[in-house]
Amino acid sequence: MSLSAHDKDEPIVSFREVSFVINGGAPIIDRLTFDVASGETLVLLGESGCGKTTTLRLVNRLLRPTAGRVLVEGQATTDWDVIRLRRRTGYVIQEAGLFPHFTVAENVGLVPSLEDWANDRITSRVADLLSLVGLEPERFADRYPRELSGGQRQRVGVARALAADPPLLLMDEPFGALDPLTRASLQKEFAELKSRLEKTVIFVTHDVREALMLGTRIALMHKGKIVLLETPEAFMESRNELSQAYLETLRNEF
Repeated sequence: MSLSAHDKDEPIVSFREVSFVINGGAPIIDRLTFDVASGETLVLLGESGCGKTTTLRLVNRLLRPTAGRVLVEGQATTDWDVIRLRRRTGYVIQEAGLFPHFTVAENVGLVPSLEDWANDRITSRVADLLSLVGLEPERFADRYPRELSGGQRQRVGVARALAADPPLLLMDEPFGALDPLTRASLQKEFAELKSRLEKTVIFVTHDVREALMLGTRIALMHKGKIVLLETPEAFMESRNELSQAYLETLRNEF
């Protein structure tokens, strides 16, 4: 089954009573059940240790559930060929995770080359994507990650995740290590970019401002559970104590 054959009316990702436990300890995530609709951006919001990154890694089978089922395109991740699943799922992490000995062009073109794309098609795709994320191909294609700023490396990371045109992007605090001005700029640019690309995104953050800006829905996590799952507008109106605590941090900025 290929991701491209997916029925857009069906959830692209589904969790069904999913738990994850290490060595018989307390659950890191505990019986999660939710769907991610095609084309939406679901933000997993919560403090460190709440299970949001674990939840993300279950989607591309960097982790396997201890109990329950994680479905991508209606098929359990444990039934997917794991290489196919990961190549067809864009993944962006803090500091971009670029290969330091690869040029920018080689980093962006990695998955297409593994998919045996023709060289001229890869070159064209790399140029298009670098332009899309605001990096001039003529200036940046032959540079190495060490020659880039933090913000530029994150842009390359986003371009690499988009290279094979996956319908699903997983983003784990991609802007968290950046200075406030660069972070705000990339948040705004990504918000504009995702509306044009029509991708499904699962986005991990501990920043409520980022969640409200980027999310179609916000899943507020605490101790391995989702305690609130709402649109940004409904999140702002919620009387949930934890959501109120997050919103209070915004009020305290002014």
